[in-house]
Amino acid sequence: MAEATTIIDLARLSLSHGEGRRLDLPVKLAPLELGGQDYVSPDSVSVRLDISRPSGGFAFRLRFPVRIEGPCMRCLEDAALEAEVDAREVAQDDTEDEELLSPYVEDDELDIGRWVHDAAILAIPNQFLCRPDCAGLCPSCGESLNNADPAAHQHEVAPDPRWAKLKELRPE
Repeated sequence: MAEATTIIDLARLSLSHGEGRRLDLPVKLAPLELGGQDYVSPDSVSVRLDISRPSGGFAFRLRFPVRIEGPCMRCLEDAALEAEVDAREVAQDDTEDEELLSPYVEDDELDIGRWVHDAAILAIPNQFLCRPDCAGLCPSCGESLNNADPAAHQHEVAPDPRWAKLKELRPE
């Protein structure tokens, strides 16, 4: 798949009011940072962009499937997630209403790369897990609890030294 530009010049599309255009583009997804870890899409994503020209601006619809890979947030094993992204934006001319001003459009140029990045982040869950029932790591030894037998994986817990003085108190 050929690498495409991430900026689309809307003026070059020459859309009149009421017209629309559909573009299918490959876009390289920049790494996503979640919880201090980088998550990547191994391939370019194939983006379908619908652009329409209502009176006084543009309306956009962005759709693409995405596969994100990176470490599980609980056990640090390799994890992968697939999601379908469907996002919409509006860029209205001559308005100060924040709801009608797209942050991805500036001077008749649509930054599709930044929009794809932000839409992918919003499409994935807050907890990036290798599996829904991931048990995480043992807080004592760091072993993955996903493959450990709970009965065989127990540690003696040392008493908290801050409570040592209470042992000296004996009720009479």
